[in-house]
Amino acid sequence: MDLGISGKRALVLASSRGLGLGIATALANEGANVLLVGRSGDKLAENCKTINAAGKGKADWVWGDLADDNFVEAMVEAVKEKLGGIDILVNNTGGPTPGGTQDMSADKLDTFFQSMVLRVISLTNALLPQMKEQGWGRILTVASSGVIEPIPNLALSNTLRGALVGWNKTLATEIAGSGVTANMLLPGRILTDRIEELDGANAKRLGKSLEEIRETSVKTIPAGRLGTVEEFGAAGAFLCSQPASYITGMMLRVDGGAAKSL
Repeated sequence: MDLGISGKRALVLASSRGLGLGIATALANEGANVLLVGRSGDKLAENCKTINAAGKGKADWVWGDLADDNFVEAMVEAVKEKLGGIDILVNNTGGPTPGGTQDMSADKLDTFFQSMVLRVISLTNALLPQMKEQGWGRILTVASSGVIEPIPNLALSNTLRGALVGWNKTLATEIAGSGVTANMLLPGRILTDRIEELDGANAKRLGKSLEEIRETSVKTIPAGRLGTVEEFGAAGAFLCSQPASYITGMMLRVDGGAAKSL
C-alpha cells in the first residue's frame, strides 16, 4: 500500500528512543521528512544517521524538553527552520513516575500536567492553523492502553493521559471538515526501555524477580508475546497516511488483544 506521505513534513516528539523513534522511522520509510525531538543529542544524531542512510525520507533533529516553558515556541521555530512547514504532528511524551493515587501530590500533578498535557495541546494549537490552511494534516497523539483499562500503580499516567482522550475527540470533531485528522495510538506492552523500567519497579514493589513479572504479564496477552517497536510504528504511520483520511477521533490499540473491553 502506498501511504501517500512521501515528501510530507513530520515533527515527532520524544523520538530519541522507543515508541517515538519507531513512528519517526516508519514515517521516514514511507518517504516523509522527519524532525526528531528529544533531550539526548547523541542519540538523536545517531537516529538521523541511520534513517538518512536508508535513502528514503530525510531526518533532522532538534533538542527539546517538554518540561521547558519555552518548548512550544522552540518547536514552532524549529519547524519553520528545518522543515519549512508542517504536515504531520506526532505528540509523544515520556511517562510519569509509577505510583498509586495516594502518591499523586499537587506538585507531581502540576509538573507532569505541564509536560504531558499542556505542552501537547499548546503545540497542537500553534501548528494546526497551517494544516487547516493547506487543507491537509495529521495529528497523532500517543497515550497508553491505560486510558481504556487503568493500569495498576500508574495512577498519574491513567489520569493525565485520560485527559487527552476528551481533548482529542473534541478536537477531531471541530476540525473534521478541514482535511486534518486527529487520532490517538494506544500502546499495550511494547518492548521498550520504558517497559523495562516499569517491570523493574513492579518487581521491587511486589518482591518478585523481573523474570516473574515479565512471564506473568505475557500470560495476559492473547498474542502470547510483547509487541515490537516496528509494529507500533507501522500502525502510527498508517494513521498519518493519505488512505487514513476518513479515520479521525479514534483510539487505536496496539496491544496484542490484551484489553478485555469492547
